[in-house]
Amino acid sequence: MQLDPNEPCPFLPKIDKKIKASDSRALSNQKGLSFYRLCLEYSQTKWMQGLPAQSLLQLNRAMSADLRGNEEYLKDYPIPYSSIKWILCQRTDKDGQFLGNPRRHWQHYATRMSGPRSEIRIWRSWACFAIASKVLPSSEFPEDKEQLLNEGLHLPSLSTIESNLKKLGFVGEVENWMQLL
Repeated sequence: MQLDPNEPCPFLPKIDKKIKASDSRALSNQKGLSFYRLCLEYSQTKWMQGLPAQSLLQLNRAMSADLRGNEEYLKDYPIPYSSIKWILCQRTDKDGQFLGNPRRHWQHYATRMSGPRSEIRIWRSWACFAIASKVLPSSEFPEDKEQLLNEGLHLPSLSTIESNLKKLGFVGEVENWMQLL
């Protein structure tokens, strides 16, 4: 029996079984609480398997769930900023675990967002970008300066991210995010 390379993330749900892509596809048309829960569990699976970049992608998906903000489950598993920070802090090169460049990823994600709930998803992406900017050394994980220059973009300030999360996010979301900075 092969053991997973990573211990579980303490900010994600414990899993009894590993989640597979087929489990995720089964909920592809449902974007509510079941989808959110499955994305967090799938993220845990990917993290434990030593696939941190894929784990982070599942957390992105979770943040796109159509939730009201008052679901009981969110008390134990709020918008996964803590999970994101924890995964970034636990990064390792052992076993070829690919992280990619999360700062660049969230910059691109925020500036190319479309679809349902895109406005809150944009600001959650910038919030993740800010976490990555605090945790990851910019020498190894730089933002995409070429995109900023070519597209005339400016990185939002922490106060701009904060005000937009307050306006668009769930009660307590901005406070949870700010504690991580």
